[in-house]
This record gives sequence, C-alpha cells and structure tokens, in this order.
Amino acid sequence: MIKIDVVADIVCPWCFIGKRRLESALAIARRQRPELCVETRWLPFFLNPDTPSEGEPYLPFLTQKFGSREAVDALFERVRAAGKHYGIDYSFEKIALRANTLAAHRLIHWAQQRGNAAPLVERLLAAQFQLGEAVGDLATLTRIASECGYPEAEVATYLNSDRDTATVRNLERKARALGINMVPTFIVNDDRVIVGAEDPTILAEAILSCLDAHP
Repeated sequence: MIKIDVVADIVCPWCFIGKRRLESALAIARRQRPELCVETRWLPFFLNPDTPSEGEPYLPFLTQKFGSREAVDALFERVRAAGKHYGIDYSFEKIALRANTLAAHRLIHWAQQRGNAAPLVERLLAAQFQLGEAVGDLATLTRIASECGYPEAEVATYLNSDRDTATVRNLERKARALGINMVPTFIVNDDRVIVGAEDPTILAEAILSCLDAHP
C-alpha cells in the first residue's frame, strides 16, 4: 500500500492538471507493479487565503495580481495548452468570482471520512474551471455533492454548520509548516515530496521507488 497526500486547492488550475497527471503516473506504475494499491488523500491549501467569504470578481483580481489583462490571457493560454494534453478544456471566461474555498475543503474532508473523495474533487475542479459554477456557494456545493451520490440533506446540514472548520484550517497550517507554498504538492508515503504538476514519469518513479524501499 502506497499513501499519496495531494495538497491542492480547487481554484488552482494546475491542480486539475496535477490530478490527471497523478492518474497517468499511477497507470505507468501499475504497468510495472500490477499489485500496486494506493490510498490518496486530498489535503487543503488556500491559494488565496485573503479571499472574502462571499468571493470577489475573478478577472479584476487576476489583472491586478499579474499586472495586466495581457499577462492574464497569456497565463490562461499556457494552462489551456497544458490541459489539452490531459483532456481538460478550460473555460476561464465562465468564472465570475474568485471563490473562498474553505467550505469546499470542508466538504472534501467530510467526504474522505466516508471513502474515496476523488470523484468529488474531479467534479469540483470541473465546476470551477469548465462550468463556471460558484464553488464557494453552499447551495452549489450541496448540489454538487448530491450529484456525486452524497445525501443532500446531510451535506446541507454539515456545510451550514462550522464542523471541521478548525480541523481544515489546522491541516492547511501544517502543510505550510512543512514548507509547502506551491500546489499541487504530492507527498508519497510521508517521505517523497514532489512539488508542482510534474510529468507523470517523475511521479511514477517516486511511487515505484517507495515500493522498492518497502517491498
């Protein structure tokens, strides 16, 4: 069994690519070691920790952050080009708000207590980057969770409480305390750290080396 922690934020476009590259890396590793079993855990990171709870306009924020609309458009094109290789078609023009992701991270944390949260993470990334859905909105998150098979009423009650807020914030602080300041970051067996949406072969090599170290 290999454990992979993925430190990520659903408003980071490279985290979408990172998820697909991890899937490719696991496929590469399994061609050599078909018996490979992996437990993946998604850990929170706040890419923009100062985001207001209600969010704020997306494009003006990016324009200010990167200095010009031209710089933002160039960034979008780089991400689109990288995403196409992994079957991701980004629709940045649909994103209205820079979302606060605390509630989304709480939802992922809640889902992971019940099993594999990867389908939910995939759906949240698609909501942000392909569908232009408001991933900071509790009603939207409740609907998305319901679409992924979770009980809608239970999710709504959870999200409208403050349960796990302190836990999620603490997990994020722990990631930063480890020196993580870029996402996605992959931690394999609490030992090997791979920063960024690396080529799948690099991730596969890290996974296989951990298998060889602990046969």
